[in-house]
Amino acid sequence: MPLLSMQHIDKFFFGKPANNDISLEVRAGEIHALLGENGAGKSTLMNILFGIYSLDGGTIYLKGKEVKFFSPREAIKSGIGMVHQHFMLVPTLTVSENITLGIKSTGHPLPDRKKINDNIRQLSHKYGLDVDPCALVSKLSVGEEQRVEIIKLLYRDVELLILDEPTAVLTPQEIERFFSVLKRLKEEGHSIILITHRIPEAMAISDRVTVLRNGTRIATVNTTETNKEELSRLMIGRNLKPIVRGARAKATEKDNPRLDVKELDYLEYGQGKLQKVSFSLYPGEILGIAGVDGNGQKELAECILGLRKATQGTISLNGVRIEKSSVAERKKLGLAYVSDDQHHDGLVMDMNLVENYLLRVHTYKDYIKNGLIDYQACSRVTEEAISAYNIKAPGINAPVRLLSGGNQQKLILARELTGNPSVIVALKPTRGLDIGAVEFVQKQLIERRNEGCSVLLISVDLEEILMLSDRIGVMNRGRVIEILDNNEGIDLAHIGLMMTGHTFEEKS
Repeated sequence: MPLLSMQHIDKFFFGKPANNDISLEVRAGEIHALLGENGAGKSTLMNILFGIYSLDGGTIYLKGKEVKFFSPREAIKSGIGMVHQHFMLVPTLTVSENITLGIKSTGHPLPDRKKINDNIRQLSHKYGLDVDPCALVSKLSVGEEQRVEIIKLLYRDVELLILDEPTAVLTPQEIERFFSVLKRLKEEGHSIILITHRIPEAMAISDRVTVLRNGTRIATVNTTETNKEELSRLMIGRNLKPIVRGARAKATEKDNPRLDVKELDYLEYGQGKLQKVSFSLYPGEILGIAGVDGNGQKELAECILGLRKATQGTISLNGVRIEKSSVAERKKLGLAYVSDDQHHDGLVMDMNLVENYLLRVHTYKDYIKNGLIDYQACSRVTEEAISAYNIKAPGINAPVRLLSGGNQQKLILARELTGNPSVIVALKPTRGLDIGAVEFVQKQLIERRNEGCSVLLISVDLEEILMLSDRIGVMNRGRVIEILDNNEGIDLAHIGLMMTGHTFEEKS
């Protein structure tokens, strides 16, 4: 008998199915990967199980008994817990206070904090979840915050853990450590549902994989009996085609750069986030900026866009100095910006698709009628964008928070590429996206480059940089170390050394 059995689950939003007749079984003591693209229905299904959403059809059995949870508290009481992709912690409280928040004290009106801290340390040691119970959550790293979320569930004697995209915020070293924790949890008899769109991780850690696509269950397979190619085919319904960048005309000194950055400095709280950054971006090329995250990439992108004011240096866009220009003025000159953070930089979550699309085009004359925004025209062009970019949404009037991360990024692309910009600044544009959405975004950048647009691609994914870029620059500690032509003779070891701060002279 399975620990959990979800049978024929249905869930609708705005009349459209998010889950359609999905059945899922999880055995005791197994790691079960729930694999699918963004928008496939994975999180919706688990939110139903955890009592956040009500189901519209189907039945849930836990240890053979039918259950229906109307709140997360009821699910936790029955031994089911969930760690969401965006953590639910109070930064001004300690680790211990966060873990026990919401637990009713029995007997004494004040909690025995020493006893609680000792219990937390025991759990931390048992499962390899090292964290200081007395530390403020605001002082923790993202990896440590995730450990607190897991301990919070274990403290409540949860038997089945649901982990929503748990590796999205972790470094490669933290992922390796996290997998060790999952194995230890499994050894202690816990069951784990791992929500993910990352096939290599599903292959590396799970016992079985259930694949969802477009709100339906496609297959459940034993991990040892499948491979990455089969899972990719099940996940997106087709084989991925390799992206071909194609040749470009080599830039020469006679070409006028679309974007020209010279001696750019940026200070923040007295620290040099950018130091003497110089480069030129030419028509019809992708200039990739590689580097370990946190070495000035975001600051560079935001100085170019105008969200930050450079301390020193010049920025020219299509021959016009723009370091003192507003964001709106820079966009009118042909600049587009694709961010990695849809929630903070790209979209307004509670506004609908039309309103978010308007954020770039609301001053365009095609969308103004009698001095007012022509909402009908805006609705029409948004519908066209949804179709052209294959955006899966309940409708143009739905808030964008209901869209998956991949579909949110597609909406940003559709909006930013409106009006055929001459320069695109793409800051980690595929971060956190599933393989189908990654392929779509990358192909859009290649197509624009082939049409003569200039693309500044800033990414921490070296494989992506190598695949898409015509030239590659490396950032370390706020400096662009060197810019190389991306050809067959490129020295990857040299790039790797520069990413860690070595110069060519140091290497030799």
